[in-house]
Amino acid sequence: MRSIAAAETVAPKDVGFSAKRLGRLTDAFERDVAAGTIPGAVVHVARRGRTVYLRAFGYRDREAEAPMALDAIFRAASMTKPVVVVAALMLAEEGRLQLYHDLAQYLPEFAGVQVGIERGAGETRELDLVAPARPITVQDLMRHTSGLTYGAFGDSLVQRAYRAANVTDPRQNNAEMSAKLAALPLASQPGSTWEYSMSIDVLGRVVEVVSGLDLDRFIAERITGPLAMHDTAFRLPDADVARLAQPQIDPATGQRADLRYLYDPERPPRWITGGGGLLTTATDYARFAQLLAGGGVLEGTRLLGRSSVALMTADHLSPGIGYASWTPLLGINAPTPAMGQGFGLGVAVRTAPGRNPAPGSVGDWCWSGISGTYFWVDPAEALVAVLMLQAPLLRVHYRSLMRNLVYQALR
Repeated sequence: MRSIAAAETVAPKDVGFSAKRLGRLTDAFERDVAAGTIPGAVVHVARRGRTVYLRAFGYRDREAEAPMALDAIFRAASMTKPVVVVAALMLAEEGRLQLYHDLAQYLPEFAGVQVGIERGAGETRELDLVAPARPITVQDLMRHTSGLTYGAFGDSLVQRAYRAANVTDPRQNNAEMSAKLAALPLASQPGSTWEYSMSIDVLGRVVEVVSGLDLDRFIAERITGPLAMHDTAFRLPDADVARLAQPQIDPATGQRADLRYLYDPERPPRWITGGGGLLTTATDYARFAQLLAGGGVLEGTRLLGRSSVALMTADHLSPGIGYASWTPLLGINAPTPAMGQGFGLGVAVRTAPGRNPAPGSVGDWCWSGISGTYFWVDPAEALVAVLMLQAPLLRVHYRSLMRNLVYQALR
């Protein structure tokens, strides 16, 4: 199936791109759709604040033979996290929240949290509980150094406890989620280890407590509404369910990748998860990314001061920080010295040239979602790029492919 091209708002040569070499981006995605590798995608690239490339490829739902459209809605997954960080930073700018404060100041249930230390090996392991060396801070939540974890990405005794407590139950609310996590041990001492985790889910609860609004309402009123992100929300209206992009059936297994745990339109979740619940389009999310690229302002609407954006996109990891064992599975996103990256507040930040196998500039920042979504901002090149894709098993590959194909087209 051929791609559906939107009218480009600016000629590639006017913002330093080669139109011919941008064609390689088109060729690669069309080739992979035709080969059955992916169902479809939407790609949005802007430079100097102007859209230079916006195309929809393939199918929104291959099995239904429904073509992809530019306004297709995607499960953003963890690309929700930077939006929630911005929400918290807005409250910090209003003097209602402090990043250095103990988490328990906002969520008292965390005052008695303990750290789980494993003894033994295999099924004879036991968990000793010790006091934290210092409290969890709001900054720890934003940079994933809280000691929290994800229950699905390992089999430690703490992760088993997460699964037993059903901490990602779609029927819970954020207050119930927070109470569950506070009753469980931490996987590491606060501040000692970078571990991708439910930290931003907890941050979403902090936003609720400080603002007095449910997280979805705060984001709608304070972020997506002002930015005219009209197709971004935690719920799909019935009229828009048909716009939801779907993964395809894997020919090797005969099974469709199941993303209903992120959002099931037949059973919409009660839980407004700040870690991965947003639904959005490529053009909507590009507006959010352009807000950050613009230092907190978009088309005259300012949500953050430029100093807050600078803080968000600086490296917040201390020298000698530890890493969870599964961190390398994040591929080019991994915020490790080996990848030439650190981690800011909700985003990975490139800190060194070389090292990372994907092209970019020192100071660029990015994040992605397990469903296949990805975005990055490169201030040195005045570049914003968004990939919307629902192919979870291929997500690492397409992050790298997207970067390679965008950067090679720069003149």
